[in-house]
Amino acid sequence: IRKAVVAAATAVTMVVAPAVALAPSAQATPVSLAEVLAADAKKNGKPSFDKNKKDFDILYGAVTTVLAAKPDSAVALLADPTARLTAFIPNDKAFARTAGELGIEAKNEKRLLNKLARTLGVDGVEDVLLYHVVPGKKLTSKKVAKADGASLTMANGGTVKVNIRDNGNIKLRATGAATNPRVIAVDVNKKKGNKQVAHVINKVLLP
Repeated sequence: IRKAVVAAATAVTMVVAPAVALAPSAQATPVSLAEVLAADAKKNGKPSFDKNKKDFDILYGAVTTVLAAKPDSAVALLADPTARLTAFIPNDKAFARTAGELGIEAKNEKRLLNKLARTLGVDGVEDVLLYHVVPGKKLTSKKVAKADGASLTMANGGTVKVNIRDNGNIKLRATGAATNPRVIAVDVNKKKGNKQVAHVINKVLLP
């Protein structure tokens, strides 16, 4: 599936936790966020669903699910290292928390992803993923920290407002949304030369 993600791509943010070092420490070429997410995958390229709530198995599974059904989806930008973007990425705990708020319960990560996919449909999952991506901009944590009150235009056309709390925490506010996540780790994939950067959030943004 990882190969399919990359192939699809070619066809077509303070007081928070320290940066998450998921990308390889030495890379001569730019690294995409899809490669970062896939770093936790098994050798067969499938998400390594496990009991670790701090990784991104559900997110990676959602990306591959969308691209398997819609290879030309804009979600493929996440696998294109030449595409400049910023993503706010929910970890597995964030997905479980938001699913619970929606009344979706599951015993493990794989079942949770399957239930979310059935409830939202592929188009719905795609919309949710794109609501976490700011295309065309690499916004490091320093830039986001200076963006208090700014509205970010997301890849699905929606907007998310940045709110810097008095204690320095970064919160994202979606118009009309019940869930407003907080950034809990910053600058994933920040390495010089990479055009894509991500910040980990504790809830899923819902369009």
